[in-house]
Amino acid sequence: MSPNDNKDCNEHGNDHGSKNGNKNGNKNGNKNGNDHRNKNEGANHNGNDHGNENANAGRSRSFSEPAGAFVVLGAGPGLGAAAARRFGREGHPVGLIARDAPRLERIAAGLTGARPATTGHAPADRPPAAPVRVATATADVTDAKELAAALATLRERLGPIEVVLFSPRPSLEWIKPVLDTTPSDVADALALSVVAATAAVSEVAPDMCRRGRGTLLFTTGGAAVHPHRDRAVSAIAYAAESAYVHMLHEALADDGVHAAQLTVVGPMGPGAHHEPDAVADELWRLHTHRDQPLVVLR
Repeated sequence: MSPNDNKDCNEHGNDHGSKNGNKNGNKNGNKNGNDHRNKNEGANHNGNDHGNENANAGRSRSFSEPAGAFVVLGAGPGLGAAAARRFGREGHPVGLIARDAPRLERIAAGLTGARPATTGHAPADRPPAAPVRVATATADVTDAKELAAALATLRERLGPIEVVLFSPRPSLEWIKPVLDTTPSDVADALALSVVAATAAVSEVAPDMCRRGRGTLLFTTGGAAVHPHRDRAVSAIAYAAESAYVHMLHEALADDGVHAAQLTVVGPMGPGAHHEPDAVADELWRLHTHRDQPLVVLR
């Protein structure tokens, strides 16, 4: 990011990284308190509230202009693929970044068919349904240079980036008691959850600020809100990531950029407590409603 880019946005981190990426198998979620929604709200965003979501999305982008790219960092076959389907269904070109090229191609192959019909509440001036545009780029998200090159490739192929989902999966090797946790464990986890996040933000936020719209979405597991001594590394890294997202939310709001975190408490996957498609709906709601910096799904 050039010195001039700093003038467009207030607070973005340094370009650093380490090497463990993708998404936590044990992600969970809930609905209590100020940052949690009740069951009625959940029902609304899944169907009846579709028109309101589109109206809110229009606050930052009119339907006469094309939707910007939706990019998943740490794309996998679970939530990453589900979120790509959800945003692609709404007309966003989809970009996927991860280390595993064959897996990226498999995910992309599942997205390039004709876009499913919408619920029928789309405005008359919304373009007709079309195949989802998908592009992939391989990178270790903890390598700042690789990540910058991958984002540049997707920007060239898909156009301006409007939404970024930062959702890499922590290493299972980090699941250990606090007294067994080593300094290198903590350093690697922070490099993935925090340093890589700041590198991604520094690459995309300046352009979002210049354009006056954009969304930065982050996912974490339940350790972000319920730290446990037997899963110390995730608790430490997610606490830092949560603080970073909160500050981004405050720093970018006046520039038309929404930063928000979705914390999923409990298992996520097909047939699990949290279905990936349902979690993807929550991410869409965060993007369109733009009213909360944190949602916890339990």
